[in-house]
Amino acid sequence: MKKSTTVLIIIAAVVVLLALLIIGAYNGLVSKSEDVERYRSEIDNQLQRRSDLIPNLVATVKQYAKHESEVFEAVAEARAKLAGAGSLAEQADADAELGSALSRLLAIAEAYPELKANENFINLQDELAGTENRIANARRYYNEAARNYNTSIRRFPTNIIANLFGFESVEYFEASEGSRENPNVGDLFGD
Repeated sequence: MKKSTTVLIIIAAVVVLLALLIIGAYNGLVSKSEDVERYRSEIDNQLQRRSDLIPNLVATVKQYAKHESEVFEAVAEARAKLAGAGSLAEQADADAELGSALSRLLAIAEAYPELKANENFINLQDELAGTENRIANARRYYNEAARNYNTSIRRFPTNIIANLFGFESVEYFEASEGSRENPNVGDLFGD
């Protein structure tokens, strides 16, 4: 009787240990998945912040540069694309397009010294620069969380738990093809 009781205790201990390992691995994956979503949400939050600043910036520039309608339209179109982006890849492409349009908009200020001296324009430009830094940080944090999560679901023995409960890898926030090129603002100045 003593031998069978010892065997049952050992089997029960192994089962409890396995259950604890599975629960720990599962909870770790859930936490990492939530981190990915939190940082993805922060990217969205900062992109929205930038999107909200743009109309004020455009309105300020319009006061000085009424004939630059092509640039204003490009900013509006790019902003609309970003608002309608569904996937992370679409968001990255729309963000790159908006960045290019904003660069062209800010380049207009070079042709209007009184605009460059406008306090409202300077404040908006500073807020936009700060927001761009926040966006870059949010992307970096998201990609780090995505890397940690993706690594976890591929490592043994956590990969067994991930497959068992349907955890799937997430995509990284990558720059779109055209975002690595500097926008051409020479045509704004007749170059």
